[in-house]
Amino acid sequence: MAGAKLSPRMKMISLMYLVFIAMLALNMSKEVLSAFGLMNEKFESSNNDALASNTSLYDALSAKASETPTFAEAKKRADQVKAISNSFYAYLGKLKTEITAGIERENGKLPYETMDKGDKIDEGWFSSDGYSKKGTEIVSTIDKYRNDMIAVVGNDPKYKGIVSELNSKFSTADIKDREGVTKKYLDYNYKGFPSIASLTKLSAMQNDVEVIEASLYNNFLGKAAVAATSMNNYKAIVITDKSAFFSGEAVTGMVVLGRYDANTVPTKVVVNGANQPVENGQVKFKFGAGNVGEHKINGSFTFMEDGKAIDIPVEGNYVVVPKPNSATISADKMNVVYRGVTNPMTISFAGISADKVSASGAGLSPAGKPGAYTMKPGAGSEVVINVTGKLADGTSVSDKKSFRIKGIPGPVGTIRGEVGNVKGAKSNLEIATIGAKLEDFDFEVGLNVVGFNIKAPGQPTIVVSGNKLDARAKASISKAGRGDLIVVSEIKTKLEGAGSYMLPRTAPVFFEIQ
Repeated sequence: MAGAKLSPRMKMISLMYLVFIAMLALNMSKEVLSAFGLMNEKFESSNNDALASNTSLYDALSAKASETPTFAEAKKRADQVKAISNSFYAYLGKLKTEITAGIERENGKLPYETMDKGDKIDEGWFSSDGYSKKGTEIVSTIDKYRNDMIAVVGNDPKYKGIVSELNSKFSTADIKDREGVTKKYLDYNYKGFPSIASLTKLSAMQNDVEVIEASLYNNFLGKAAVAATSMNNYKAIVITDKSAFFSGEAVTGMVVLGRYDANTVPTKVVVNGANQPVENGQVKFKFGAGNVGEHKINGSFTFMEDGKAIDIPVEGNYVVVPKPNSATISADKMNVVYRGVTNPMTISFAGISADKVSASGAGLSPAGKPGAYTMKPGAGSEVVINVTGKLADGTSVSDKKSFRIKGIPGPVGTIRGEVGNVKGAKSNLEIATIGAKLEDFDFEVGLNVVGFNIKAPGQPTIVVSGNKLDARAKASISKAGRGDLIVVSEIKTKLEGAGSYMLPRTAPVFFEIQ
């Protein structure tokens, strides 16, 4: 039939039928409208009773707080709840006034049966693309109430049920209708509804505000009194004799029961000579750690009892260890010291100040400041360094480490400071200095050449003492021509400050006559 052509008469009948169905859907019976009105009256009556009851609860809590310090924290929370609830309740009342503005009352009552339209809400709260500015304000205000109330109780598990109720009754999240269509919060609850239905929903929301406020006041009144004596307020506190122990050392201390009470406030607290503030029954101190080693903490809590000052001593200690500022990285096969040079070393013991550490070993000497040493190894292939540290309790700990002793690697020969194949005029070689150089060696060392051999093509090898060519060497190279290669070998090199210690064979150097 959908595809069949209809006559003008049938089209008119179909149109009238559709209009009739729409009128039935849009027009709500007077009985239903009156039922909404009666429900709104009951909510408003209940709300007035709740306002009076909540005022009495709040006044009772205020009186308790003035008499007993235990209720001080509960009173503080109640003040926050009261301010948040009153503000939101009044805001909902303002929305109700706007909805009923211009509607004449009959004998003090609204004409429920005529409040079948929701034009004010549809035009004021919504726009073509969603919420109007007013609609956005309403959703934001509901969200703020919910979040502010949850913030008052925090993560305390005692209020888990109330938090759940806040999240449920004051959620502004999108909602799926019975047909599975997702709608915004205000669309689902208020758009297209009769004004009396929306008015009743706002009264119901005011009632929810009052119920939650009452639940919190009752919770504050009941729990605050119990909190003062509840064992849940006590905590087992572990107090060690010191705050740092070494491996193998016995850990000693005690366990005591303590209670943090924000209402037990001393007249004065001193820690390490300085007055300290009290926050929620606890004293948080802060001072410089000081030097590495063990330190004392002392002071007192002062309370007034029967007009007399009662001091409770504070005693404790702590251990300062060096602040890590570098990693300890060791190449296991590279524990080496070199013979003939001064090897700088830094020696420490973790957790012990440098002035309580001593080290010994063949060729090891202090270098002027704690922890700094120099090593000048002698004969042999290995040296052992022994380290001893004294702990705060007077006991000693020790350790040792072995280092291989290696000679300085052989240098390479140089002519006028150049290595390898040096080129130049014969006259340059005659006046040049024969030297030696240590390549890729990290120590600053002085090298002295005390002799060498020189060989020109077709001439016998000349042995020279010192580091410059003598008359015989000059006469030998005088017969060399352009392109000839002069070989300087068997270079004898001494280390400055090492006595008669000779370095290993020095690599030869070559000079090409230009």
